[in-house]
Amino acid sequence: MAKKQSPIIVNGYAFFNEQDALLAESERKKVEYLHAHMELKDPDKIMTVYKKALDDRMFRTPIGVDFLREVQTFLIEQCDFPEGDVPAIPLYVEYDKELKEREVINHRKISEKKDGKDNKVPFIFVSVVLNIALLAAVIAMFIITLNSDQPNILNYETAITNKYSYWDQELTEKEQELRAREAEIKLREEELNK
Repeated sequence: MAKKQSPIIVNGYAFFNEQDALLAESERKKVEYLHAHMELKDPDKIMTVYKKALDDRMFRTPIGVDFLREVQTFLIEQCDFPEGDVPAIPLYVEYDKELKEREVINHRKISEKKDGKDNKVPFIFVSVVLNIALLAAVIAMFIITLNSDQPNILNYETAITNKYSYWDQELTEKEQELRAREAEIKLREEELNK
């Protein structure tokens, strides 16, 4: 049974996953910065900042949406912009019952996976088995290479030495045969000359 995941609170909103909470905290800092640096005396600059925030999708959590709503209200009520000139705040969340049910099921699966550590055991087991198989393959390749008659990086010196010694032995044998024939020919010449 999966234990219930405790929410992460940011500005009074409860977030049930760390990524959303981090995004909300980031947006909270942006809101603080904008509150500190926004010039309330210049409505056109406020409208530019508002439109830029909407275009760049700068705010997606309730914290950012609250700020956008605050700016939107300020532009309409304090700066006398017509309501039609101030763009609506897009919400990037679907408020559908089926979607909500699917999200609840997905949250359960995610929390069950995080709580159950046996999900990693098959991965570790497969990893260990593959590493052992690869090690066995490397050892087999070294054994084959060492026992091979073909010269390679491990036995090239021995192979070349053996080859040259074989040639040297052949040359020595042929030289001895030639000297023996030469001696025979000299003996026949001497016999013919006598």
